[in-house]
Amino acid sequence: MSDLDKAQLEKIALEFGMKWGDRPNISKLVEAIARRKLVIAPNNNWSETLITVLKQAIDALIDAGKLEEALVVADLLLERSELSLPLRKEIERFKENPPPSWRIEINLYIRRQQSFQLSYQDARGSWLNFTVRHAKVVPHEQRQYLDCWCEETERNLDIPELIHNWSLRLDRIPEAGIIPISDSWCPDLDYVEVEMRLFGRLAVSYKTRNEDIISELLPGKEPTRKVVRKIFSTYWFIREILPDASKIAIVSPLVIRERLKKELMAACERCNMEIDNI
Repeated sequence: MSDLDKAQLEKIALEFGMKWGDRPNISKLVEAIARRKLVIAPNNNWSETLITVLKQAIDALIDAGKLEEALVVADLLLERSELSLPLRKEIERFKENPPPSWRIEINLYIRRQQSFQLSYQDARGSWLNFTVRHAKVVPHEQRQYLDCWCEETERNLDIPELIHNWSLRLDRIPEAGIIPISDSWCPDLDYVEVEMRLFGRLAVSYKTRNEDIISELLPGKEPTRKVVRKIFSTYWFIREILPDASKIAIVSPLVIRERLKKELMAACERCNMEIDNI
């Protein structure tokens, strides 16, 4: 038996209290297995779907401020051999540096509908201050964001109707910059209603979302679906529909249709560029 295998067996023996004095006892461990006091089970038969769901559970527990429960699920996953190396490293980093207490504090403010102020460092490294009067933790493209209604509007590039809405990356909010205030809590983020048409397979396979006000198939030869949806951010809405832009037509509002059109034209221009020395 190699020294590495022996060390692993001694570690398992310690976990199950199989000791001789203060030292792990491999013989006791083998005896317990032989007498069916411990059961040997496969450690490579969990599906990718199950692992993904458990990772999502860790993220949800963190966002709910339940760090101890998140650490329990993390330990459960780290015991599995099916884990990919990047996912294993991500979970190990979480165990080494669990989210700070301010994450729990933000969740408490949201549940209490307590307005608060925070400091934030944007992608350019500039420090900004926000007065938050509505907020929710939302995943965008595999990152956690604080989607919030703030009094401040400077540097917000969204349309006027959504200029109070911000998406702030949680990892750019410092702990010392969160302060509760007495301002009233807003019932929701600002939103606009977007009407669009979906065509072909997308119209048939489309799954209605919570934000959808209307989602109905229209009569006609080509499958066509009418969708009216509340959106809170032009930026995230356009990023969501861009992959299927050839099967989508925005009916209204015109300003969002023009923004999508601008994105598509920019993509076409970039495709037509002559790039040397590829």
